[in-house]
Amino acid sequence: MSSAVYDTLILSDLHLGSDMSRADEARRMLRQHRFRRLILLGDIFSDLNFGRLTKQHWKFLGYIRKLSNPKRQVEVVWVEGNHDHGLTNVMSHLVGIKVYQEYVWEYGGLRHLAIHGHQFDRFVIKNVRMNYLATLLYLQLQKFDSKNKPVARFLDRLNTRWLRMSAKVASGALIHARAHGVQRIFCGHTHATMQQEQDDICYYNSGGWIDSCPTYITIGEEGVRVHEYTERTDDRDSRQERGEAHSPSADVAAESGLSEDAEYQSVGS
Repeated sequence: MSSAVYDTLILSDLHLGSDMSRADEARRMLRQHRFRRLILLGDIFSDLNFGRLTKQHWKFLGYIRKLSNPKRQVEVVWVEGNHDHGLTNVMSHLVGIKVYQEYVWEYGGLRHLAIHGHQFDRFVIKNVRMNYLATLLYLQLQKFDSKNKPVARFLDRLNTRWLRMSAKVASGALIHARAHGVQRIFCGHTHATMQQEQDDICYYNSGGWIDSCPTYITIGEEGVRVHEYTERTDDRDSRQERGEAHSPSADVAAESGLSEDAEYQSVGS
C-alpha cells in the first residue's frame, strides 16, 4: 500500500457490464492507496442491464459500498456519466453514495470541479438514441473479439480520434471552469488522459479502465498526478476466478456485500 495519503483519487469510465472492463484491477488499485475522497467520474456502467455484470464487477461495487461506510472516513462521490444515466436512484440505494451531475470542492486554496465531460461532446448530446444503439452493438462485438479485445479497443481509440473528443471536451471544460470560477477541472468520457492549461485554469482527463493501460488521477500535497496502473504479479487472481460466468449467484452477492434483489437485476432489461 502507498504511504501517501491523498486528498482525492479520481477514476472514470470503468464500464461495468462490458467484457473490456478492468474492474479487478481498479479494485486492487484502490486497495493500494489511501485517500480522503474518491470520485467515480462517470460511465462506471456500460448500460442499465445489470444482467451483464460479472462476479468481478459485483466485487468492485461491494468494495465501493464498504468504502462508503462512515467508519472508513472516506467521502465517496459518484458523478453521473452518459452511460450511467437512469441509475441515480438505484446507485444511491445499492452502493450507499450520492450521485451528482458535477461536484465542486476546495483543496490547497484552489477550487476544483469534477464533471464527466459528455456535456461538452455535441455528438453525444444530439444523437442519444444512436449512441444507445451503438453501445449495444459494441457490447455484442466484444463477445466475439479475442481474449484481450484488440479489435474493440482499436475501435474505441479510433472513435475518440475521429470525433476529436479529447480536444472538444477539453475546450468545453475550460470554458465551463472559467464560468464557474474554478482553477482545476477534471473530466472523463474520452478514455484518453490529457492535461491542458489555459489562463491559469488546469484541465485534466482521467482516461479510462477498458484499455490495456488504465489510468487514474491523484490530488495531494505534491499536486495533481496522472498515474498508469501496472498490475503486479502477486495481485493477480486465479484463472478460475477470472473465468467465472456472468449473472453471479447469491454467494457472490453475499461475498461482495451487495444484495442482488430482482429490482436491481431487472434494471434496463
